[in-house]
Amino acid sequence: MKISLLPAILVAIAASCSPGDSDSISTCTVSRCDFENSLYVDGYVEPAQSTTISCPPYVEGIIGFLVEDGVFVQAGDLLAIIEVPEIQTSYDELKSNLEDAQAGLHKTQADLNLQYALLEAQVKNNEAETQIALLDSLQLKYATPNQVRIKELEMEMVTINKARFTKKLQSLNIIRQSEIKAKELKVQQWENRLRSGKEKLNSLTIKAPRDGLALRSVFRPTRKKLQVGDPAWHLMPLVDLPELTAMKVKIEAPEMDYKYINLEDSVIFSFDALPGKTAFGKIRMKSPVGQPYKEGSKVKFFDIEASIDSAQVLPDPGFTASCRILLKQVKDTLVVPQVAIFGEDSMKVVFVKQQNGFEMRQVALGFTSPKEAIISAGLQGDEQIALVRPPEGSIRKKILLPPPPDSIKINTNEQKYEE
Repeated sequence: MKISLLPAILVAIAASCSPGDSDSISTCTVSRCDFENSLYVDGYVEPAQSTTISCPPYVEGIIGFLVEDGVFVQAGDLLAIIEVPEIQTSYDELKSNLEDAQAGLHKTQADLNLQYALLEAQVKNNEAETQIALLDSLQLKYATPNQVRIKELEMEMVTINKARFTKKLQSLNIIRQSEIKAKELKVQQWENRLRSGKEKLNSLTIKAPRDGLALRSVFRPTRKKLQVGDPAWHLMPLVDLPELTAMKVKIEAPEMDYKYINLEDSVIFSFDALPGKTAFGKIRMKSPVGQPYKEGSKVKFFDIEASIDSAQVLPDPGFTASCRILLKQVKDTLVVPQVAIFGEDSMKVVFVKQQNGFEMRQVALGFTSPKEAIISAGLQGDEQIALVRPPEGSIRKKILLPPPPDSIKINTNEQKYEE
């Protein structure tokens, strides 16, 4: 006796397509509400206006001293010392070279003065010989012709020597002025270089330009406040002297978040140090150039500044801030969860619950966020839509959106599935 399996198979198929399956699928009701696409980033509070004390230009060293964070300082108080052994060594070498140049100038002056003195003595000796020769010439009327000739030759020699000494004295004076001037110029060059080296050395000792509250800057690689022993380089911020009447929030956004943030986006702030207190502001500045997270890193962060326009309590500088940036807001619109939207042959569809199963509907999306999407066409509101994709057997029909006016028309927008 054979038992037919066909009735059992038909019963199983009917059971799999029964409306009871749709009751086990989670749904939500489509309703109108406010759409919001937000982005969360961290930042820290800074004064809206402040004096930033930076590392001197073209300097690379280690922080040897740094004023304590939050200390009130007066103008002239020590804020920081940058240790750069190479600058101290260079200054010592410049000082030694200047001393050598000064010693060389003094030696040259002494040598030339000695030569000049000896030559002046020769000139005076020649003048004395000339006077003696003139006295002797008075007695020539009693001398023999040979003696007269000898005295005449001696007079000529004295005259020649006088001319030679005079010319030599003039030349030596010119040489002395030239050599001394060259030595003095060299000394002046070393003095200028030493003065520049002294200024650079003095710039490593940084003092407060005015009275104010001193706040240590944030060290980018560690994202913490600067500490003694941290490296410092060309124009790196070290200390801020803020104006405490207005605050802003400094945000360092990763590249993946930066591209979604726009100027004038609204921001809601909350602060770890002020539980339950919020503040409101807007994005005011976006740096066009990113900075490496640390030296050699390909990960970049972009500086963004947001104003604090209103606050229940004005936060202090240095407070960390959680920033909710409102990228897009739309009032009173149809919003559905992203988990309720499915892809179907390059279309976006939702599954609307019916009495005997589900209806697949094509929808057009407006603005979206990672969690929600605006439905611009395909739903009217108050529909129950599935949060998970229903089994194929429970889908009774599908409805497509009308084609654009200039596209090829389809004969029907509705297709029923055969049960």
